Order: sequence, then C-alpha cells, then structure tokens
Amino acid sequence: MPHLRPLENHEIADESIVERFEHYAATRGFTPNSIRTMARRPDIVKAFMALNQAVLYEGTVSAQLKMLVSLAGSFAAGCLYCQSHMTNLAHLYDAPDNKIADLLNFEESGQFSEAEKAALNLAFRGSRAPNEARQQDFDRLAMHFSESEIVEIVASIALFGFLNRWNDTMATTLEPLPSARAAELIGDTGWQAGKHI
Repeated sequence: MPHLRPLENHEIADESIVERFEHYAATRGFTPNSIRTMARRPDIVKAFMALNQAVLYEGTVSAQLKMLVSLAGSFAAGCLYCQSHMTNLAHLYDAPDNKIADLLNFEESGQFSEAEKAALNLAFRGSRAPNEARQQDFDRLAMHFSESEIVEIVASIALFGFLNRWNDTMATTLEPLPSARAAELIGDTGWQAGKHI
C-alpha cells in the first residue's frame, strides 16, 4: 500500500502536467504512479519530467541501451517498481525479450555487445551502495563511447538512483501493465511486486 495516494488527472490544477500525463498514457499505456504522486508539488514533477526526457530520450546513446542501463541500476538498487517499469520500457524500445531476461547474466551472455557490457557493468557497479564504480570501469566505457555519451550513461544511472529511492520510500503502487511485463520477462530472477501492490 502506498504511503501517499497517486493523484488522478482531475485532481491536478496545472493543465501542462495533465497534458504530459496524457502523453505518457498514450505512449506507455498508463501514467506512472510515481509522477502522479509527485504531482502534489508541480515544480518538482515538471522538473523531473524534463530531466527524464533529457536523460532517457535525447542524445546519441540509444534509448534501448539507456533502458537496459536503467534496469540494471534498478536491479542493483533492489527497486522492484523500477525493475518492472524498465523491463516494460526496454521491451517497448525493442530490446529482445530474451536479452532482458538474461540481463543479470550480461557478462557471460553472448546477447550483449562489448559496448553494452561496458555500460551495464557501470550501471550495476554505480548503483550499489556504497558505490563501486572504478577508473577501470570508465576506461572500459571509453573504448566504446565518447565523453558526452558517458555523461548520458551516468545520467541514466543517476536518474534511477532518484527513482529507486522515490518508489521504494513511497511504496508506490505498481500499475498492471509493467507488473505483467516484469512477471513475464524477469519473473525467473525472483521478481515480484513486493510492497508495490
């Protein structure tokens, strides 16, 4: 049960927020309860949505890889809500389902390129507490990505540091679509909704 109830569109006075929420519903099939909860503070939710847009959907690193990086970070942090959301988004951005299902085995898996492995390695290491990122992790990334692309990858990790803490602290209610996608694709890892029901 969530600590704060997500707001419905009719409870939000700022029309620009409602428009953005409707965009999420049209593109994802639902509006995330995380931002519905944030909507109590319009400046926070608007700033978050702008940051989310810039980090995940702009730049030269593929959105698919950013979704996988964000999923890896959520695995490392243990946020079940974000694991389900990023499983769903990775699927929507055409990551093969067997690749998503094999993410925890990325280093040994033949499904991931060396560039993807470098990014996922940093995602897992950089999302643990205490942080385990090392110079050799960045040296490995630099073999495949420019400095601006490394910033995109680290920004994806950091964005989910915020979201992992937000959703675990709030016990955000998980929506049916990402819950079903996670059960299907990462259920074998032991994923379950936990407190997010």
